[in-house]
Amino acid sequence: MTITITAFERSPDRGNGLARDMRVRWALEEAGLPYEVRLVSFKTMKEPAHLALQPFGQIPTYEDGDLALFESGAIVFHIAERHGGLLPDDAAARARAVAWMFAALNTVEPPVFDRALARILERDEPWYEQRLRGLEDSIRKRLDGLSHRLGDAEWLDGEFSAGDLLMVTVLRRLQGSDLLAEYPNISAYVARGEARPAYRRAFAAQLAVFNASNG
Repeated sequence: MTITITAFERSPDRGNGLARDMRVRWALEEAGLPYEVRLVSFKTMKEPAHLALQPFGQIPTYEDGDLALFESGAIVFHIAERHGGLLPDDAAARARAVAWMFAALNTVEPPVFDRALARILERDEPWYEQRLRGLEDSIRKRLDGLSHRLGDAEWLDGEFSAGDLLMVTVLRRLQGSDLLAEYPNISAYVARGEARPAYRRAFAAQLAVFNASNG
């Protein structure tokens, strides 16, 4: 059976490739796996059929035969475990790649995502500037460590892995900000991820949905 994922019918990121189905699309493209996309509205996401797949009413979901998964990181890990190109064969290198997957989602993403939300939802609040400074200080601490570890390497730990895939998708939320510009090696790292043919195919597929819904 063909893999089916869900994605926003009308994505709030305006085709910028920031919605989390982008991670899953990219992983599937890297693995060379065909897939179908079922587009869902915000209303549909709160209905019983979707909640049976994603109990929090979010996207993406992943269906392959009798298997149904939610959470983008778990889906990418499932794909990476079963198909070549996203996790090293060497056991130690594989474990390190998994560690970077967790680091991207658990250490780097929280303040990055909170900053993005604050800039949209809290801009008119009296505490906004203080809140933003605190979040950006937290992000800089994460980027300091990441920049030091990355150095002048192409990827985080040898060959490209699912750890890089998730880290790049997290860091893209900082594009256009002074934060990312302060770290030239990280900016170049993100650009390398975006230059991968599989990334470009995934981005084009997500952008096509946005263009179709706004045509």
